[in-house]
Amino acid sequence: MADREKEPRTSRPQRALKRRDLLEGATGGVLLSTLPVLAAACSKPSGSGPAPAAQSTGAAALLVRVASVPTAVEGNLLPTLVAEFEKQSTMKVELTSHNDVYTLARTGFADLVVSHYGHRDAEAFVLAGAGEWPRTLFSNQMALVGPPSDPAKVRDLPDAGEAFRRIAATKSPFVLNHIEGVQYLTEVLWNAAGRPDRAGWFIDAGKQKDEAIRLASDKGAYSLWGLTPFLRAHHESPLRLEPLVLADPLLQRMLVSIIVKPTSAASTNVAGATALQTFLLSPATQARIRTVRYVGAEHVQWVPAGRHNRTAMLPKV
Repeated sequence: MADREKEPRTSRPQRALKRRDLLEGATGGVLLSTLPVLAAACSKPSGSGPAPAAQSTGAAALLVRVASVPTAVEGNLLPTLVAEFEKQSTMKVELTSHNDVYTLARTGFADLVVSHYGHRDAEAFVLAGAGEWPRTLFSNQMALVGPPSDPAKVRDLPDAGEAFRRIAATKSPFVLNHIEGVQYLTEVLWNAAGRPDRAGWFIDAGKQKDEAIRLASDKGAYSLWGLTPFLRAHHESPLRLEPLVLADPLLQRMLVSIIVKPTSAASTNVAGATALQTFLLSPATQARIRTVRYVGAEHVQWVPAGRHNRTAMLPKV
């Protein structure tokens, strides 16, 4: 359900997901930014294009604009949590799903950013003074997927390295998913498995995401991908694959929130962003995170990560 995993750099806005796709099972006033606004924010340098709305006083202070990577939105997590936040507060949330969330933030179209900790732009954004220190919120789940027949007998193993060793030992086909973060994880598992010879079973066809997973489905092969995008792809067009290994903590990938600082070019609703971030870190919300599912899925997809933050900044209970 990555970063989607790391997406290629693009100046074109991702197609906004339809409201019914975002809110499967969720309720509340989650708003989506319009494509013209997204295009203006992501295609023009900072300081050009239509001016973002002021967020400091009046009615604007009751609106919190959140820019999130697609994983947390299409996986139904943020829409569900935002709906609960709106029920408990006087504020409304405008939720935008986009890969280039930090461009939106730099150009004044976001008060709070939610992205993977390792997003390509997160470090530069914070070090430039544009955002506050990242706060860990939750992890999304990677999955080792494979054919239902499971020829390598890896189903439900708690050790992904052992699963990879069995795949290599049985020469069961494995398709490399060409996403940077997934390639890195594959190398970790290959080393953990004892660096087995890749001849005859390891397939590197240069494909990524849906294409890689559909190739694995066609070949009855194993592969790695985020559980949320896998379930989405399977929902769109059934795959002859199942999530087989999920329990290893190595398969979790951390997401963070970053409060956007006001600049001379744009003001931001820091108070609103802080209130929403505090809500997301509250014990009740962290517990709720574990229960959110993609429609039709039974697996735990989201793991609370609030406790990884400095204790003094967590909500008082």
